[in-house]
Amino acid sequence: MRKTLLPFICLLISSLSAPAQDSLKYYLELSMKNNPALLQKFAEYKAALQKVPQVGSLPDPDINLGVYLRPMEQLSGNQVADIRLMQMFPWFGVLKNAKNEMSLMARAKFELFRDARLQVGFDLQRNWYELHKIRQNIRFSEKNLALLNVLERLATTKFQSVPTGNITTPSGIGTSKSATSSADTRSSGMNTMGNNASPAPAATPMPGNAMAPTTGGAGLSEIYRIQMEINELQNNLESLREQWKAASAQFNSLLNRSQSDPITVPDTLTAGTFLTSRAALNDSILHNNPMLGMLQFEGQSLESRREMVTRMGYPMVGIGLNYSLINKSEMSTSAMNGKDMIMPMVTVTLPIYRKKYSAMRSEAALLQSANAQNIKSTANALQTESFQANQAFLDAERRIKLYKNQYDLASRTTDILVKGFASSGTGLSDILRVRQQMFDYGYRQMEALADENIAIAWLRRLGNLEMP
Repeated sequence: MRKTLLPFICLLISSLSAPAQDSLKYYLELSMKNNPALLQKFAEYKAALQKVPQVGSLPDPDINLGVYLRPMEQLSGNQVADIRLMQMFPWFGVLKNAKNEMSLMARAKFELFRDARLQVGFDLQRNWYELHKIRQNIRFSEKNLALLNVLERLATTKFQSVPTGNITTPSGIGTSKSATSSADTRSSGMNTMGNNASPAPAATPMPGNAMAPTTGGAGLSEIYRIQMEINELQNNLESLREQWKAASAQFNSLLNRSQSDPITVPDTLTAGTFLTSRAALNDSILHNNPMLGMLQFEGQSLESRREMVTRMGYPMVGIGLNYSLINKSEMSTSAMNGKDMIMPMVTVTLPIYRKKYSAMRSEAALLQSANAQNIKSTANALQTESFQANQAFLDAERRIKLYKNQYDLASRTTDILVKGFASSGTGLSDILRVRQQMFDYGYRQMEALADENIAIAWLRRLGNLEMP
């Protein structure tokens, strides 16, 4: 039983610990594994490591082989061949400093890889939040379109319910016989009762029918205005969907996958938090930023190079062995007749041309000075960039609060105006205006939330801080 449950428990734990496939962390992990720029930087780092054994090894030994076509007569016999082996040794510390230089350059390459990793993560997060902006804009536009459709139905219902009215005609035209005879009877009766009675006044037409054409025209114009808004909003929706496709293609390129692969973005976005103080952030930038680390390692490698070229100006020593192959000679009576000869050798180079060594030391010193200035310039630029990122974060916080309050007020106003329009049929212009403000405030609030998270990602990228 335990053996049966163990695989399921392990699978459950792994599913709980792994990020969901629609989460930002999942896409970040995917980009760290598949992004071509990261793979390129890592391959360059590994290639730089291969330079360490190249410069840290001794020069290849020289071996010379000479064969006499005709044996050379010596006192100790006939010499037929000469073999010479020589190994050169640089001055003490040259190889050590060369290895240090290449090792530090490799570490600088690794810092470049770290910087590319942070940049890819930041680009992915920024594109993720841009996709969220587009998705929220589409969502608010669809809500706006739904509200406009409701208003169109209300306006159409109001227009169709306005009575066309019975057209009033002048008195005496088109009256029936019965009405005429009854009027004559009443008139004759009144005349018999007294000649002083005046005739009854003619009926006055109702004033409601005279307003019917005006009301109908106004209702039709309202319908047209709503339909114009609907057409414009539908066009905006199509444009937003095309923007989504372009942003999705850019996002997928960071993941090194097909540009048409679907991307899942959640419907809601929460406000981010950044609790690191300003002083702690500056300290993290100065000590943990990969660009500064890369420049510092380059400076250390230049110091090793300066030491190396200084020691290269000292003599090189070579130790070798010369072996002479000698055959016996019938004419020689020496005790050494036919015995091979071994001769140890020592070679010393004479670095008398000093200008090139002086120039190499001057080059290393100037590069060190340039590197020190580059470190200061980069640190200043990073601190300036952190100020900009912090300003963007604070600005986004203020906009979130503002647009949240504005959206709530505009939403309440829209509800009141829509109810008034449904009951009285008036106030369409106010509804359209406040409705547009309401959705603008709603989108701007979501946009400010995305901008806040982008600013937080920016600050974390500068300080080399991990996501919470």
